[in-house]
Amino acid sequence: MFSRLWPVMRKEFIHIRRDPRTLVVMFIAPLMQLILLGYAATTDVRDVPLAVFDQDRTSASRDLVEAFVASGQFAVAHYTGSDRELAALIDGGRARAGLIIPPGYAADVQGRRGAQVVFVLDGSDPSIAGSSLSAARLIGQAKSVSIQTERRGATAPLLEVRTRVWYNPDMASAVFMIPGLIGLVLQLQATLLTSSAIVRERERGTIEQLIITPIRSFELILGKILPYALVALLITLEVLILGTFWFGVPIKGDVGLLLAISCLFLLSTLSIGLLISTVANTQQEAFLLTFLTLLPSVFLSGFIYPVAAMPAALQFISGIIPLTYYLIVVRGIVIKGVDASTLLPQIGALALFGAILIVAATARFRKRLD
Repeated sequence: MFSRLWPVMRKEFIHIRRDPRTLVVMFIAPLMQLILLGYAATTDVRDVPLAVFDQDRTSASRDLVEAFVASGQFAVAHYTGSDRELAALIDGGRARAGLIIPPGYAADVQGRRGAQVVFVLDGSDPSIAGSSLSAARLIGQAKSVSIQTERRGATAPLLEVRTRVWYNPDMASAVFMIPGLIGLVLQLQATLLTSSAIVRERERGTIEQLIITPIRSFELILGKILPYALVALLITLEVLILGTFWFGVPIKGDVGLLLAISCLFLLSTLSIGLLISTVANTQQEAFLLTFLTLLPSVFLSGFIYPVAAMPAALQFISGIIPLTYYLIVVRGIVIKGVDASTLLPQIGALALFGAILIVAATARFRKRLD
């Protein structure tokens, strides 16, 4: 039996040896999975950006803020002058929580009447919101006990932290995951379809027919990627409709704005597919390379695990992944209902990535045979 089996096995080993690039990709993918999961797969978030609206401005109110910072769970990112400013910071993602200290806080505590502060939380990411909510309540309880100890004779709690969860009060995971799936599906479909389409032309030998036509290289690229861009936009609408009516995720923002920014994101993902097509020789190799580019996007973009919980090196890599910015956009529009002015940094980043990648893809792709 082995004498008949060995020739077949030997033939396959020869094929593997003749395609070293595919072999390298096959071995690199598990290593990337191990490294990314090892470092990125954590929901233990520290130093959550906190916006503080201190209307009391006394030593007692500063002590309360210091108690939040000393816990290690929060870091003061902004001091605000109004409720509206605090809400704008949370809408834009520059703060994930807000602490509102009312005027007369110190007098209420010292007069033994008890003080109340408001802790506002961005519930769009349940993994961050859950731990932050528990931490805020524990900090409030600990601070209340500390004040009671200092003022002997007080029996009632002297500090109450009232918590409010915005955007996703129930902290349902579907509200967080469904919008993120739009970005992930867009990247996978656009990249894979574009890379496979051009490689398929090369495999079938029909690329020569395109080369002998008077069409320019740039026109050939546009003709190849625009149909898949339209298909990807239809997929976006499909996921939005299914998420709304099947999973009950409401769309609070402007769908037209979301589709417009999706076009910017598609410029990046389609360009990545075009770049892959200039490297891959077969559709199998194109699929493996697409999967290899998808891994960092899944684990480092904030799709599953919060970027704030990752090591600094992985946070830097996350900053050069277009999906990172698109997830902020799609979750901001769908969950929070923010407008374009709030998303200007993300829109600018997506436009920059799209321009760089399309230029790089056009430079590598030539209207000629390899």
